[in-house]
Amino acid sequence: MKKIILFASGSGSNAENIIRYFQDKKTAETVAVFSNNPNAKVLEKAEKLGVPCYVFTKEELNTGKVLEQVMMLNPDLIVLAGFLWKFPTDIVTQYPNKIINIHPALLPKYGGKGMYGMNVHRAILENKESHSGISIHYVNENYDEGAMIFQAEVAVDNCTTPEEIALKVQELEHAHFPEVIDKILN
Repeated sequence: MKKIILFASGSGSNAENIIRYFQDKKTAETVAVFSNNPNAKVLEKAEKLGVPCYVFTKEELNTGKVLEQVMMLNPDLIVLAGFLWKFPTDIVTQYPNKIINIHPALLPKYGGKGMYGMNVHRAILENKESHSGISIHYVNENYDEGAMIFQAEVAVDNCTTPEEIALKVQELEHAHFPEVIDKILN
């Protein structure tokens, strides 16, 4: 069975969705969730689903300690599901084309440092965009610049708040992210 490691920093709705998808499908399994946030709701959700969790500091991420833990788990794919820190070059180099990220906008628009979550949705609303969506891409050394794997879009011209946009985008994330992961692995 293929092995997935998830990295997440927040509520974990995508992580939970991915874990459940593969528990049902049985083509892969989530062997660990890594988080930089000891208070992240994703940890609670993953533990309830029987997935081991690792919490780490910025120093541990940047000095190779996290890479060592990842290598011991020998993943087929590393999935960033709401992970907010820049991913370190040592892990990117060790796992070329085996690390993917989901971004809550249609890249290359609304990508880069500081463009995550409500910051993205707020910018889309302020710029009166008619559409938003998701971008699933490979991770490289730069924020949101890796090769594109998949995009899906949704109309947001009737949305009046960033929260309304977020809900529409999250529906796309939940519908497509596990399926795209499954295709990459199989």
